[in-house]
Amino acid sequence: MPDIQHFDETHDVIVIGGGSSGSALAGRLSEDPDTRVLVLEAGADVSNWLGTVPTGAVLMVPSKLHNYAFETVPQPGLGGRRGYVPRGKMLGGSSGINAMVYIRGQREDYDHWAALGNPGWAWDDVLPFFVKSEGNDSFGAPLHGTAGPLKVSQLRTDNPLHAAWLAAGREAGHAINADFNGETQEGIGIYQVTQDRGERCSAARAYLWPHRNRTNLRVTVQAQVQRILFEGRRAVGVEARVGGVLRRLQARREVVLAAGAIQSPQLLMLSGVGDAAQLQAHGIPVLHHLPGVGANLQDHPDFVFGLRSRSLDTFGLSLRGGGAFWRAIRRYRGERRGMLTSNFAEGGGFLCTRAEQSRPDIQLHFVVAAVEDHARKLRWGHGMSCHVCLLRPQSRGNVRLASRDAGTAPLIDPAFFQHPDDMPQMVAGFKLTRALLNQPSLRAHWHTEMWSTETRSDADIEALLRQRADTIYHPVGTCKMGADAMAVVDAELRVHGLQGLRVVDASIMPTLLSGNTNAPAMMIGEKAAQMMQDAARRSQTVVQMAGAT
Repeated sequence: MPDIQHFDETHDVIVIGGGSSGSALAGRLSEDPDTRVLVLEAGADVSNWLGTVPTGAVLMVPSKLHNYAFETVPQPGLGGRRGYVPRGKMLGGSSGINAMVYIRGQREDYDHWAALGNPGWAWDDVLPFFVKSEGNDSFGAPLHGTAGPLKVSQLRTDNPLHAAWLAAGREAGHAINADFNGETQEGIGIYQVTQDRGERCSAARAYLWPHRNRTNLRVTVQAQVQRILFEGRRAVGVEARVGGVLRRLQARREVVLAAGAIQSPQLLMLSGVGDAAQLQAHGIPVLHHLPGVGANLQDHPDFVFGLRSRSLDTFGLSLRGGGAFWRAIRRYRGERRGMLTSNFAEGGGFLCTRAEQSRPDIQLHFVVAAVEDHARKLRWGHGMSCHVCLLRPQSRGNVRLASRDAGTAPLIDPAFFQHPDDMPQMVAGFKLTRALLNQPSLRAHWHTEMWSTETRSDADIEALLRQRADTIYHPVGTCKMGADAMAVVDAELRVHGLQGLRVVDASIMPTLLSGNTNAPAMMIGEKAAQMMQDAARRSQTVVQMAGAT
């Protein structure tokens, strides 16, 4: 066992992971000049055009460029296929490669968290942190913020297909919703995006880049944390490989895991915290038996319709499209408008598959490009796509260690369609989405379904779903918050049974939200910062009172 009493550097708080939650947390904690914060990020700081031009994501999502590009274990529910799990490997994390869709979820999601034994996490409790985070260019109080660091805006693509999408929604009998984060989520609309005047506003751009001059905030990139260091049951620092050198870094106050739903449980297990049998199988000394670490993995199963089109308002590979793309580059450079500001998933919808439902159970992403296999397969020509995902799947998977090496990807098993209720809901969502795509206003813009034309019966649909469904990139739950035997953190996000250690990212979500998870991940960082600041003030008060006596 290495000597953990020697440390190369000392900080008050060490944040492991500079992604969505970690950036928000560190940015807020460092507002106190007396709190020294260190952020350790395994990826690079991508502040060039690749990280700011919205369409740059098309180069990163299907590749290993600033992307961990994980795969799942073979999925029985997907016919034995491995799913694809892209995760941002950069400052800003997955907010640097995602589709920038700004969605919070439904009130009922958060009220359910509170009902599970997590006081302080009901909708009315978390809404102020969403508002504090948000700098919206169109909507204001009481449901939105206008002065927050995370810039949220209307799309600037000026794409005429928006009108066709909305008209098709009306023709199908759906409500048109101008604000999916307003009083109601249900309906068809155009997504707001995390952009600032046509440029991507990642968590790093919102919370870290503006504060590089703070002397109490240090951000170290390309720093691969190996494990958390403990004295007894108290986290006191981390061991990290920085520039090829193994270093030990001390946290006087707290260590915070913000490495995401895949890597936060991995690092806990590598540090001796997790299911004892799993740890022993890899020869890892057990510090604390906590069986819920890595369990409860949830993700949105998703199917993508592919539609061939001749429209140059869609992305595609063609000679005509090449000319349009060069014109789009000139427009972007001059105006920060047009095709290059696209998040690809420009239109959206939240729909109920059954009339008696009180809230939507499927989400749509209408994409102005023909996307196949996460854009890893390219076809000549133009097209459009429409994702349909199940918002509250009942299937539960896990993340397990493949190795005791921190650089080895863990075993990821989302257990897609393992619960018997999930597939019938997806079949219903498929049929509802196809009906929308075939409405006259939208049907006029495409001519062929690319892989679902012959699919008619429910059995046909189920077979196609098992052949082509996969994630839409929303893994959560692997360090869940709660008070039951499988919970990993309490409502203050402190790891059960240990001191000086919190988890602050989407892994703490006890159940999956009804929508995209990026804005909620930043909300979690905002809320955790407030919790930690309050705890530090209480501790300081106790010390002062003790000194006075």
